[in-house]
Amino acid sequence: MISIREHRIYPNRYQDSVALMALSAALAKLPGIQTASVVMGTGTNLDNLREAGLGEVDAGPGDLVVAVLGEEQAVARALELAEELLAEQSPGDAGTGTVAARQLRSLRQAVEENPAHNLALISVPGAYAAAEALKALRLGLNVMIFSDNVPLDQEIEIKRFAEEQDLLVMGPDCGTAIVNGLPLGFANVVRRGRIGVVGASGTGMQEITCRVHQLGEGISQALGTGGHDLSAQVGAVSMLRGLRALAADEATDVIVLVSKPPAETVAKSVIEEARTLDVPVVICFLGADPAAFGGDTPGVHFATTLAGSADAAVALARGEARPEDRAVALTGGETQPGDPVVALAQGQDRAGEPYFDRVRFAPAQRYLRGVLTGGTFCYETQLLARAAGIQAASNTPVAGNSALGDVGTSTGHTILDLGDDAFTQGRPHPMIDPAPRDERLLAEADDPATAVVLFDVVLGYGAADDPISGLLDAIGQAKARAEREGRALAFVGHVCGTDDDPQDRSAVVARLREAGALVAENNAQAAVIAARMIP
Repeated sequence: MISIREHRIYPNRYQDSVALMALSAALAKLPGIQTASVVMGTGTNLDNLREAGLGEVDAGPGDLVVAVLGEEQAVARALELAEELLAEQSPGDAGTGTVAARQLRSLRQAVEENPAHNLALISVPGAYAAAEALKALRLGLNVMIFSDNVPLDQEIEIKRFAEEQDLLVMGPDCGTAIVNGLPLGFANVVRRGRIGVVGASGTGMQEITCRVHQLGEGISQALGTGGHDLSAQVGAVSMLRGLRALAADEATDVIVLVSKPPAETVAKSVIEEARTLDVPVVICFLGADPAAFGGDTPGVHFATTLAGSADAAVALARGEARPEDRAVALTGGETQPGDPVVALAQGQDRAGEPYFDRVRFAPAQRYLRGVLTGGTFCYETQLLARAAGIQAASNTPVAGNSALGDVGTSTGHTILDLGDDAFTQGRPHPMIDPAPRDERLLAEADDPATAVVLFDVVLGYGAADDPISGLLDAIGQAKARAEREGRALAFVGHVCGTDDDPQDRSAVVARLREAGALVAENNAQAAVIAARMIP
């Protein structure tokens, strides 16, 4: 079949980026479609379309672009479907006999409509986000900036102005928050409770809030900061503001801070602030050495994994002794009777034989391959794998690991962040469209040198409605091919979510285990299990 590419431009038709990624995913799933992308016509997006093979498009930043590559009839159907779905998203009444709400066209109109509003969510192309955020701040609104690609000098300007106005800015590039029980962006359904979270990591916050929920506690607030907030230039303005706000919140008994390692001076300022509070604070700066900051004190407790920070917060809230971080404790040593890792494997094996003993690798199988959709999950996995003696290549390597030369080809131990820009140019994030994860998982499993394939599944708002049907197919195909070739494969994963999420975590876990995957309680545990299974 000959492939063709076509595009349509919808002038002055702004749509939120999450909605556009979901629309792109719907088009890409159509039979005969190779690539589909629905984006705003910013310069960066047009460059991405070109690099993705979708051709040259002459559009402006306020224009919506639908670009498709595939078989001729499939392309025609995709463009028709895009038209239908965009029509469904049009504002106003569609003739149902009901009275449509007044369409608001500015932040000022929204505040005039309801003066009680105190938070604006900004999701526009990055070049325009700062201006919209400043408008919101001048109206007395706190701000969550979902937009990315906001220049650093503009972020600094926004946050300094917000400090002068005694307001909070979450972001830019803040994809996750839970405010007064309302999930914003990529977030999960968790109960309200007494543990607050401030984080520079979206999936890190999701892992912590879900773990707290699973342990029977709840979340007062979860406030994102954006990925640059803890840089030396920005100085943790948002994290410090969030920390103080939660400390003053009567509904918050314990606070958790989570980030990749901040700039040293910034980390010290955050920790010093935490030590002045009456509320206990758990700090998880992934990859940082707590001893470098003085270690635990009566009011500040360090954790080295996402799950461990949630466990510590729950124990503090209940006045219980802090539990050992099992993932860290299990990064080395041989499996022994009673080992929690072995117990987990036994509990998932219907035959009663430990998962470790059931998988018989061929002599050539010696590598770990990780295909992860969460950037922080990839980061934490690399850290724990290194602690277990595995040095891996990655497209987003931690200190001591090597950069992958060609992101399309794994070498040796490889742990990938499939949500990184290297994989998402011109296509949706794999949390929204998991097909790239499933395709890469199958490719890694087909490598005769692969022994263990590690994966994650992220549930909640913004994530795919059905995140695992393609994954189950890929696991089934991989196992069948390996068996024909005299190989065995181990699939180890974890599911970030709750049973109250639209996708239902328990149902997802059950289906994965039925397919023969070992599903850990959390990302850290999955990383350690996978690392320790390597021959």
